Amino acid sequence: MKGYSLRFYMHENQKHRGMLLYEWVLEKAKATHVHGGSVFKAIAGFGRHGVMHEQHFFELAGDMTVLVEFIVDDTDAAKLLEIVHEDGAPLFWAKFPAEFGIAGAAE
Repeated sequence: MKGYSLRFYMHENQKHRGMLLYEWVLEKAKATHVHGGSVFKAIAGFGRHGVMHEQHFFELAGDMTVLVEFIVDDTDAAKLLEIVHEDGAPLFWAKFPAEFGIAGAAE
């Protein structure tokens, strides 16, 4: 199947509508019947301001970047981006073409 890898980037402690932003994104995706999504935590990186962030025990707790990723078709990608834009969620996003399937499944 063909679709997209839709990724959203944020700080792990960032909140929106009273909840952690990555949880908000997952909840919105689940409510729109997206089939799954995952959150990944970075170990180092920098953003548009050039500030280097690296995970060192507890001193940066909550300050690292997390990535929320969905593998979706065009319709679900458009729905998620529309929800994010309409609600004003402060997210950087990226969308990449993806080919996907289930190994061992009859197609």
